[in-house]
Amino acid sequence: MRITQPAWRTVAGLLLGSVLLVGCNSHKTLYQWESYQPQVYEYFKGQSKEEQAIALERDLEKIKAKNGAVPPGYHAQLGLIYSSLGKDDQMIQQFQTEKALFPESTAYMDFLMSNARQGAKQ
Repeated sequence: MRITQPAWRTVAGLLLGSVLLVGCNSHKTLYQWESYQPQVYEYFKGQSKEEQAIALERDLEKIKAKNGAVPPGYHAQLGLIYSSLGKDDQMIQQFQTEKALFPESTAYMDFLMSNARQGAKQ
């Protein structure tokens, strides 16, 4: 049996479409974002830092409960919020966690911690 050119294209198109549908159906995100992105937006808008910290901590508990992974920058953002609230111990803890989870952030986290220590000395 010989397959004609148009039939071959149809079969190939159906196969490709099936693969794409299966790939889309089994999509699982690498990170659990929760309300992280809206909270970053609120941070830059100057909204209540206390409310942002509460929301991020609440979402962090949700992510842990799902055994999910926090996205890069999550702990750093929480650390910046704690810094603006004067909660230096919690800030340092969040920056250290960010470094542990994402080693590529080490230089920036060290920079932020160094600045916080210099600000505390003044």
